[in-house]
Amino acid sequence: MKIMKLKTVLLTAALSAGLVAGAVQAQERVFFGIATGGTGGTYYPLGGMLAQVISNNADIEGKKLSATAETGNASVANASLLGRESIESAFVAADILDAAYKGRNQFEGKAMKNLRALGALYPETVQLIAQEGITSFNDLEGKTISSGSPGSGQWQLLGDLLAAHGMSRDSVTEDYSSFSQSAEKIKDGNLDASLITAGSPTSSLVELTNSHTVNVIPLSGAPIKELQKTQPYYASTILPAGTYKGIDKDVETIAVRAIWATHSGLSDEIAYAVTKALYENTETLGKVHVKGKEITLERALESVSIPLHPGAERYYREKGIID
Repeated sequence: MKIMKLKTVLLTAALSAGLVAGAVQAQERVFFGIATGGTGGTYYPLGGMLAQVISNNADIEGKKLSATAETGNASVANASLLGRESIESAFVAADILDAAYKGRNQFEGKAMKNLRALGALYPETVQLIAQEGITSFNDLEGKTISSGSPGSGQWQLLGDLLAAHGMSRDSVTEDYSSFSQSAEKIKDGNLDASLITAGSPTSSLVELTNSHTVNVIPLSGAPIKELQKTQPYYASTILPAGTYKGIDKDVETIAVRAIWATHSGLSDEIAYAVTKALYENTETLGKVHVKGKEITLERALESVSIPLHPGAERYYREKGIID
């Protein structure tokens, strides 16, 4: 009887140990966050697919990387999250990332020298969407326009565009809605225009133009050339005809590349693994969004002006992208 009890105790202990071991094994995951943007832009859907790509393809010494995409308030807020090391990675526009690292513009006196780049993503198109009667930037005088949160990259860009066209913030009435909220307000007639910097086509604008006629205002000519002297990251580009319903002609505008960034506190092993997961699975991203097709290893270092993370740098050396 005692022997039976002992066997039972031993068996119970063994089973318990096995369950504990199984629980520990189930927890052998490394969590990795990606701060994206609002659900109406491009950051969010691409971030979600990137998280899935990482979760399916990356591991660290036998531990699976479990990545998640989190909605965010876009570039400025994302750079600040990285500066505080509150998240592992984030999507940030190249000009905002440069300003954050160097302590310029919105980050005056608050340089974040711990920021590091993982790689370049795709060009974000500056899309100035307006009601039918507005056909040029100067027509915005006295009108309502959404520029995003004060201090954001969008907000900074609107100020630069106004100055380049001989106007000031007093020349317009600003609204601080998100991309999706701006689209709804334009559709309802409660907003004259919205400045949206995102990969095109942008989901919130696709929905808007399917039910409402708008104009995409050109951003070109002498005022833009002056802007580019102070904001060299803004390159001239074309929003092709047909990008949105009712947009029948090519529209001259500007764009800036989005960068996937991190901080110096991220381990070299994780940085290497996630960088490899991205650039060896770009075809998958291209199936989710048209901008995913523009993410390539060959252009991974375009517009990257801050130091690379050593883990990402190792991957690029292996691939011959850098010597």
